[in-house]
Amino acid sequence: METITLFAPLVGAIVGGFGWKIIGEVAAQWLTTGLLFLAAFLSWITLLTFDANAHENGYYTVELMRWIQSGTLDTSWGIRMDRLTAIMLVVINTVSALVHLYSFGYMANDSQFPDTAYKARFFAYLSFFTFAMLMLVTADNLVQMFFGWEGVGVASYLLIGFYYKKPSANAAAIKAFVVNRVGDFGFALGIFAIFYLTGSVNFDVIFAEAPAISDTTLTFLWNEWNAAEVIAVLLFIGAMGKSAQLFLHTWLPDAMEGPTPVSALIHAATMVTAGVFLVCRMSPIMEFAPSATSFVVFIGASTAFVAATIGLVQNDIKRVIAYSTMSQLGYMFVAAGLGVYSVAMFHLLTHAFFKAMLFLGAGSIIHGMHHEQDMRNYGGLRHKLPWTFRAMMIGTLAITGFGVPLLYVGFPIGFAGFVSKDAIIESAYAAGGGYAFWMLVVAALFTSFYSWRLMFLTFYGKSRGDKHTHEHAHESPKVMLVPLAILAIGAIFSGMVFYKPFFGNAKYVGQYFGLAYAEQGTHDAESSDDHANEVVKNYGDETADGDAESHAKVHYIFAGEPGHGAIYVSPENTILDDAHTVPIWVKLSPFIAMVLGFATAWFFYIRSPHLPRQLAQQQAPLFRLLLNKWYFDELYAAILIKPIMGLGRFLWKRGDGNVIDGSLNGLALGIIPMLTRLAGRAQSGYVFTYAFAMVIGLAVILTYFTITGNYE
Repeated sequence: METITLFAPLVGAIVGGFGWKIIGEVAAQWLTTGLLFLAAFLSWITLLTFDANAHENGYYTVELMRWIQSGTLDTSWGIRMDRLTAIMLVVINTVSALVHLYSFGYMANDSQFPDTAYKARFFAYLSFFTFAMLMLVTADNLVQMFFGWEGVGVASYLLIGFYYKKPSANAAAIKAFVVNRVGDFGFALGIFAIFYLTGSVNFDVIFAEAPAISDTTLTFLWNEWNAAEVIAVLLFIGAMGKSAQLFLHTWLPDAMEGPTPVSALIHAATMVTAGVFLVCRMSPIMEFAPSATSFVVFIGASTAFVAATIGLVQNDIKRVIAYSTMSQLGYMFVAAGLGVYSVAMFHLLTHAFFKAMLFLGAGSIIHGMHHEQDMRNYGGLRHKLPWTFRAMMIGTLAITGFGVPLLYVGFPIGFAGFVSKDAIIESAYAAGGGYAFWMLVVAALFTSFYSWRLMFLTFYGKSRGDKHTHEHAHESPKVMLVPLAILAIGAIFSGMVFYKPFFGNAKYVGQYFGLAYAEQGTHDAESSDDHANEVVKNYGDETADGDAESHAKVHYIFAGEPGHGAIYVSPENTILDDAHTVPIWVKLSPFIAMVLGFATAWFFYIRSPHLPRQLAQQQAPLFRLLLNKWYFDELYAAILIKPIMGLGRFLWKRGDGNVIDGSLNGLALGIIPMLTRLAGRAQSGYVFTYAFAMVIGLAVILTYFTITGNYE
């Protein structure tokens, strides 16, 4: 079943992409979509039936084929099936299948390709993108993961630049490809360092060696560093590129140049979540690198804040949601950096549902408004697009964190984002509060503001922009609305359904992810694995109620070894348990931030719609800073792009043109013809000329032997 899940998208990509002329363009669309729904169905079966405790160390491996084997290097292609993999399979295949179905309507009559067949190529690209991501998340070694990592990069280049006739789309595709290569270089260095220290790229070996790596010193950049810290930072640099974290984020908003289904696939389930998955997968290394994880937390919190500030003033509906994605990824990295990897994966799961719905909902608006993307030209569309309005409302309630605070009936009551995002904020406070906590709370306020701003500008108020466009605005076909309805279910219920196994306590998380756990104070973290498993057996079934009272009485800690289970949390890391005992004001803070953001957006865009313009004029420097995305593009252009292009131009004109070409041309057209002419003059035809040359030659030879004294 795992093999079918992995290769179904690849079969669809190959047959649909290369065989569509034989089977027809429509058949290619149905083939790729049908295979994705098959993969999604099998993924859900895997997730719901997978029992981590039924397998040794919480996972099993399916070997597919052997590849490079040289010395200790073994890069056999296999599937590592554990809870992390099962979660990612569901996220990737579910969203991708719905995006395929949605694309039937969205790409039906694309004005960019009026005279050419493009649908089979588009669907093949989507399927190839999905396969590359599946290859990444099912990898059982770093080389296989890196191949999937780069495959996602290639596929994203093809999809972002799908409208190849648009210069802006080509530029965006190149930008995404180049920026990600910067991060990938760090990832590659991390792989090299791991192989240098362990002699293997296989996860089993790496995770078992994690404690030894933490005790090793590595020479890097002319200094001595802790090996675990260096590797963790290098791996995170790779994650920064893929997941568009601060400083390597500039490609993400430009990726909106691709078709809207591409935006949903890239920003909800695949490319941008790869970095979060990498950090969680490498948790046995990250747990031994406290300085590196502090850096992860800082970058994640800063990204959440900066992206949220930029989203406040964007006018393109897709760019608002794109910066929202960047901000939410910051939340996930904060959780991963704190060591609550299950919470990071929790938000990754819930975010996939409501963010895919928001993007596809935005695509429905764009489709109904004849490809108008500027929200300033919307207004009053809730009657024209009633079902899209409902879907966007659900997505907005999910991302802003609407729920009932402090009400717990075995799980919190609220939309998906309310449950998973609050879990991260509470974890940030439990870890010491400070910078990360306050950045996330402020980002929650800004998220609420720009999300409701989008809703009010789009669906409320008077119609703005082209009157003809508004008159002909229409609801999307059912093939586009059905995916929205399915995603709405996940946006509403996924947080409540998956609360306990992701954020309940160490016991529930341990059972779900295959980790050893124990009642606090009863287990030595350095004891044997057999004893750890015995502790699980003794305590695993005695306190299963999980209500607030029993939780207050019994506290669990993780008690396993690196590599045992889908993730690794050290016994000293009690943030997951501490997050449940934070003060009430901490639990209320994201809800209050959400209400303040909603109220401010309502006041600005419903009650007094003239105020935003006045405020922008009064705070012009700040407004321009946010509108121009903190001038990151301009800064990079001045510091990096222009100097590099200047150096390249100098090497081209002076180095290649003057030096290399000049030398070759001078030799070929100057020196050699001159020597040829001199040699030609020596061919006079007179015997005495040749005799004179012979005498000169003999004189030179005799002189040489006389001076050197070498007569042998």
